Amino acid sequence: MPKPNSTSVAEFLFEGFSSFGWQHRLGFFVVFLTLYLLTLSGNAVILTIIRLDHHLYTPMYFFLSMLSISETCYTVAIIPCMLSGLLSPHQTISLQGCATQLFFYLTFGINNCFLLTAMGYDRYMAICNPLRYSVIMGKEACIQLATGSLGIGLSMAIVQVTSVFGLPFCDAFVISHFFCDVRPLLKLLACTDTTVNEIINVFVSICVLVVPMGLVFISYVLIISTILKIASAEGRKKAFATCASHLIVVIIHYGCASIIYLKPKSQSSLGQDRLISVTYTVITPLLNPVVYSLRNQDVKDALCRAVGRKGGLSSPKMPR
Repeated sequence: MPKPNSTSVAEFLFEGFSSFGWQHRLGFFVVFLTLYLLTLSGNAVILTIIRLDHHLYTPMYFFLSMLSISETCYTVAIIPCMLSGLLSPHQTISLQGCATQLFFYLTFGINNCFLLTAMGYDRYMAICNPLRYSVIMGKEACIQLATGSLGIGLSMAIVQVTSVFGLPFCDAFVISHFFCDVRPLLKLLACTDTTVNEIINVFVSICVLVVPMGLVFISYVLIISTILKIASAEGRKKAFATCASHLIVVIIHYGCASIIYLKPKSQSSLGQDRLISVTYTVITPLLNPVVYSLRNQDVKDALCRAVGRKGGLSSPKMPR
């Protein structure tokens, strides 16, 4: 039960980067805006290339296009608000606006986690079971995996938002972050018993981070064991090249998220979490288009064809 000193909060104030001087905030604004625009344009390029080049009509690039859309929605939910806060340090957000932002942040963040898991499963099937790949990873299966990822994101987001905003907030209204996230909001429920909320938060974190990470880890153990059985060094190199881009994105994505959401509450520092969140919300989304553009030969060849130049030799295409 809430204590008597709890009040009805109508809006919140982001602490954000208010501790920095305006020169630093202006510098951050320019850097973050540049990274944001690069992320949007990079994802737009990937989506356009995949749509226009029939060579990329494969499950791997279907999931990549879904990830690009999800990453775009994810950044749109967070970064414009953060950029506004850099220009106006005393930025407020309504209770309903905060709940909405948290909902979309969680939905697309969790969707990203499970899309990366689906991409890991796709690589596993392509390398470990190539003869049945085109049968198992058909159009219907790909749509079901993508829809399931989004469904899990929506379900978990509803659970989290309902659990946090179902309780009355205390008279404190300053969020020690630059956007509405679960842990900073739970700090504002200090006058209420948040044990159930903490349990729900741990449960969701395990479901959306530990489980997908475990599945991706198992997939790559099987993939690597299969690759090592390939007789020729060139064959092993080509097989691993099809997984390298995905593996890089997975390590960085899950690494940053795990540091924030799997760290014990006793070791949690909102200041450190805020710094890591900058990496997770601004820099990590940019890695998807950058890594898949610079390290993926299929995408580079498709880009060359799109601009009218003859690309290099394409790597073998996986069957649809």
